Amino acid sequence: MNIPDGRQRVERAIATLRHRGPDFSRVESRGEVHMGHARLSIIDTSEAGHQPMSDSEGRATVVFNGEIYNYRELRERLQAAGYRFHSYSDTEVLLNAYLHFGIEFLHELNGFFAFALYDHRSAELLLARDRMGIKPLYYHFQDGALSFASELKGLRAMNGRAEPDPVAMHLFFELNYIPAPLSIFKGTRALRPGEVLQYHNGKVRKWDWYKLDEKIPLEPSDNNYEAAQQRLREKLEESVAARLVADVPLGAFLSGGIDSSVIVALAARHSRELHTFSIGFKDAPFFDESAYAEHVARKFNTRHRAFKLSLNELYGELDEALSFLDEPFADSSALLVYMLSKETRKHVTVALSGDGGDELFGGYHKHYGEQMMREGGWKMQAVTALGPLWQRMPRSRQGKLGNRFRQLDRFARAARLTAAERYWQWCSIATKSETERLLRNPLNEAEQKERNKLIRSFTGFLSDEGNLNEVLYSDTQLVLPNDMLTKVDRMSMAHSLEIRVPFLDHRVVEYAFSLPPEYKVSGKMKKRIVQDAFREILPPELYDRPKRGFELPMLAWMRGPLKELLFDDLLAEKKIEAQGLFRFEEIERLRRALFSRKPGDAPARLYALLVFQTWWKNYYDSAG
Repeated sequence: MNIPDGRQRVERAIATLRHRGPDFSRVESRGEVHMGHARLSIIDTSEAGHQPMSDSEGRATVVFNGEIYNYRELRERLQAAGYRFHSYSDTEVLLNAYLHFGIEFLHELNGFFAFALYDHRSAELLLARDRMGIKPLYYHFQDGALSFASELKGLRAMNGRAEPDPVAMHLFFELNYIPAPLSIFKGTRALRPGEVLQYHNGKVRKWDWYKLDEKIPLEPSDNNYEAAQQRLREKLEESVAARLVADVPLGAFLSGGIDSSVIVALAARHSRELHTFSIGFKDAPFFDESAYAEHVARKFNTRHRAFKLSLNELYGELDEALSFLDEPFADSSALLVYMLSKETRKHVTVALSGDGGDELFGGYHKHYGEQMMREGGWKMQAVTALGPLWQRMPRSRQGKLGNRFRQLDRFARAARLTAAERYWQWCSIATKSETERLLRNPLNEAEQKERNKLIRSFTGFLSDEGNLNEVLYSDTQLVLPNDMLTKVDRMSMAHSLEIRVPFLDHRVVEYAFSLPPEYKVSGKMKKRIVQDAFREILPPELYDRPKRGFELPMLAWMRGPLKELLFDDLLAEKKIEAQGLFRFEEIERLRRALFSRKPGDAPARLYALLVFQTWWKNYYDSAG
């Protein structure tokens, strides 16, 4: 249908996305179809690689975000089939692959992407997202018209303001993020990983072009542990080598953990001068892992830069970082990724990261807890029996002992649940009842059904008789794309920095799910096969040390520099009552917990409120 001022709307949207693509932008119109692109030049940085891009006959036009790592091989196959190329870009390869293979061309691609491709002959638009959901894609469909963008701010520029989605709000305060296909706005949806949307004659149809669960064998296929280690080394090295192709400076994030260290170790084999980057705290040594990163950097002779920040320096960046989150997102480590990306971008345009290793190979405490729960035995019985004791102990994420008590308490509570219920608890910051105590407006019957259906879509793969691989699969559907990858995409692209994730090559992912659970978590050892496969080449200092995670010392921050902003401004009683969204008595209860000996998850829940209130102020209280 004809949209009034369609081209101008797209131009406004592209203007909001220049941080994602600062090198070139353009909008093209053809009839009622308007497509725009903001380019971050990585492969073939010449004008020939600019988008929107059409084939030589004008049959199709594409706008594309991401990288196709096997584009050279595909290009050769397409040239042999008679296709001519006018650039060396992977975008043109993607376009001609569609013309040659049709929609099945998606299965030929090895990479990460979100794209929109319009076939002018069939008057059909295709939107597609990569297998693991590394790149984002949002869309809005109303009255037969479809708009889409990489970020919600682009859709807002085209369509104006929208009301918050109540189901998304409830899930945000449970999880600290909003899972696809929901977005914070009514009527706006996120394409899920491995999903295609087809728009034709004013109608929309969606389907999954890739289903990871169909790639998981019923029985583990590799029962030789030493051989499995070798195959993992080979697959990861191949993945890393493919992700080092770029026509711009390239480096790697190096946290000091096993996963990023593995990626750096492999990348150093293929790069003469690898740049590595880490971040640490000047005044919070419990969370500072930069010393381990330096061990790895020395081992592999990288050009390493470690950025040491104070809590006050982080506080100074908070508003700017949150401005790049178009919807509430309360994983506090996003601020660290923002700062790391900001400093990294001063030196390189592309960086490799170790994201995905925890979700594939069992790197979180919840994975150890789940494995122990399923194995049973005296340890599980003892921890569960002592449940009342853990509830009386000081529990907090912000110190070694308090965090241990917090984990034991969560484990004891989870032992009474089914596998699906337990998984949702592992993933949640707040329970459903806690969220309902916070929010004034309960979900109606239809919204409650929508919430429950969405939760089942993430937990339905789990069974009480199953194994840890079911939990890891659920992580790839919920936590990985909606929390971890969302965090990295938004915070890195805020600085026009592209992040590549070798662990999420689909061949590595599928191989990971062919392995038995005991290769991943065995006894107290998490990510067993990753640790063992690379033990001979990694510094010994990386082993036998606690996993702390990449997160902020939020308790100290909220008791200090954030206290005034949080309680005297964003969560002030007068503001909360006027807003009409929250019950102030629940906010006051969280405040008391924050300053008590048992803060528990109060810092994380209050940070969610801080993020939400900042987002609300930016989108509803400010002009524009």
